[in-house]
Amino acid sequence: MIILGIESSCDETAAAVLADQHTVLSSVVSSQVAVHHKYGGVVPELASRMHIEAIAPVVSEAVEQAGISLDDIEGVAVTRGPGLVGALLVGFSFAKAFAWARNLPWTGVNHLEGHIYSVLLSDDPPAFPFAALVASGGHTNIYHVASQDDFELMGQTRDDAAGEAFDKVAKMLGLGYPGGAVVEKLAAQGDPSRVKFPRTYLDKDGFDFSFSGLKSAVSRYIHLNKDNLEEMIPHIAAGFQAAVMDVLSFKLIHAAQAKGCKNIAMAGGVSANSALAIRVAADASKRGIRLYLPPKQLCGDNAAMIAARGHRLIQEGNLCQLDQDVFSRTRFL
Repeated sequence: MIILGIESSCDETAAAVLADQHTVLSSVVSSQVAVHHKYGGVVPELASRMHIEAIAPVVSEAVEQAGISLDDIEGVAVTRGPGLVGALLVGFSFAKAFAWARNLPWTGVNHLEGHIYSVLLSDDPPAFPFAALVASGGHTNIYHVASQDDFELMGQTRDDAAGEAFDKVAKMLGLGYPGGAVVEKLAAQGDPSRVKFPRTYLDKDGFDFSFSGLKSAVSRYIHLNKDNLEEMIPHIAAGFQAAVMDVLSFKLIHAAQAKGCKNIAMAGGVSANSALAIRVAADASKRGIRLYLPPKQLCGDNAAMIAARGHRLIQEGNLCQLDQDVFSRTRFL
């Protein structure tokens, strides 16, 4: 079954074509980073307007790159939530109209389930069951993934997401938006022992996260060290990143051990952080656990993961109707 996937939950307009649940024929992503950069973060109204402008050209490009015609598409999968409502509505409405006009089955996909499926699109996917960390600008969640359809939420952030903390710290340091890549680059030039920030484990027996205190600690340090701030920026970045990595690695491996899993996975934009991947893989290996990652190009928001999850849902007959709508917060998982 050839599936068209559409993703528009935040600031990326994406479309992809899959020939089956694992064969990606095309994956096109139109980023809005240049638009939101000067504001230091995503402006929801601007994001919605940019999605409206980009959705049709992005879908056309995905179909062209896949080497198929519109008539070859047999089903449509689209992100239903969570995300920015205005942004979600653009992709969801387009998919609904496209499917209705062509009398195709269509389904709405949970964005977080899509990220977990991005790991299954790798050449060497993990065997079930596994513990999965989904870490991005909007989410930091841990799941026990028992099968293609069985996702148990074990823990989540109580305030800032990990990616959001990276972005906010980058903004404090005057590094611009988005902050993940630039903080990682600077951290490689710094010494994490020069500036030590708190590790917000909360309850070490639990799986929830909190990064607001860490963000506040960075803010206080910057305020108290204005005079020599420039020379300390790499060390601040390194200290901050080390604090995030310690918590993410500990919680993910703890979740795997609690469930008796020998495999773990990371997905979402933060999983593209090479230093984090190296750290988690090393920590996991010491405990006989193996780390799996999505292909690098599928770490961030993309439509291939939505199409993969949607393919499964359509096969199961889990379809959307014309009167269904998007949602901004997680309803299931």
